[in-house]
Amino acid sequence: MMSIIDESTTAATLKAPVKNHWLAHLFLQFSHTPVGTQLTRTQRKGPLSVQKAFYPEGRDCAHIYLLHPPAGIVSGDELRINADVQQDAHLLFTTPGAGRFYRARTNLEIGDTKQSQITQLQLEADAKCENFPQETIVYEGADGFNTVDIKLTSSSVYLGWDITCLGLPDSDEPFLNGKYCQLNRLYCDEILIYHDRIALSPANQLLTHPAGLACNSVFATFLAYAPQKLKQPQQRAELLALLRDQVKQQDAQTLISISDIDGLLVIRYLGAQAQQCKQLFISLWEILRPLLIDKTALQPRVWHT
Repeated sequence: MMSIIDESTTAATLKAPVKNHWLAHLFLQFSHTPVGTQLTRTQRKGPLSVQKAFYPEGRDCAHIYLLHPPAGIVSGDELRINADVQQDAHLLFTTPGAGRFYRARTNLEIGDTKQSQITQLQLEADAKCENFPQETIVYEGADGFNTVDIKLTSSSVYLGWDITCLGLPDSDEPFLNGKYCQLNRLYCDEILIYHDRIALSPANQLLTHPAGLACNSVFATFLAYAPQKLKQPQQRAELLALLRDQVKQQDAQTLISISDIDGLLVIRYLGAQAQQCKQLFISLWEILRPLLIDKTALQPRVWHT
């Protein structure tokens, strides 16, 4: 039997544009072993990778540097980073340089404009995770979505920040017409206790509105959560006083706010300098880490290169 082929349909199919996208996934598992915290399992697809664990402060805390050779996220990219920190393991997670959401494509015939990075960190009982990526630069014209989901238990400890820089104002490239969504969620024993979302676009004017970013180009959030270490309101009040005194000593009261939300410490920065933000956050980490993790703060070597 002869088949009848619709030549017009075939021609249209042949001319259909290829939807360009690049999906990348990295899964890491960290286990507490007799010789300390070890990277015990890795699965990867695409350009995301890590070289090895570093141990500048002893074998019980693994320092991991996330590598993304393309150095930025373009339209069609979807990066997924998953880390499972098992019982009693301790992970410090960072990056060797800034992350980037580049200008989105304007030709929709070759694919969607969306650019996504999704990070999921799972902490088991008595696990510790410090998640300190370097700043994320969102270029003018980007269409970025960045989310961080933290799932832990009441005996876990989490310290983590995200620092977002909008545009390149020092190079006369302000962020005016791009779109960017930042979503942070934290779950304890499978209960959502923190949900924070900001979606910037020319339509909502949050970048310029006084109730939004008020024309500031850098915004950041530092979360600290240790339910067993900070059970009592009096303990948290004393810690808040220490942190606020540090902010006052650095004359940063107009840049930093600190809140206690039912035991979750939320530290926010709103200003114009990523390096200033990072140094302020490090000074607060130097107070938090000894109290919540029983270790002095040791900055990863890659931060100085």
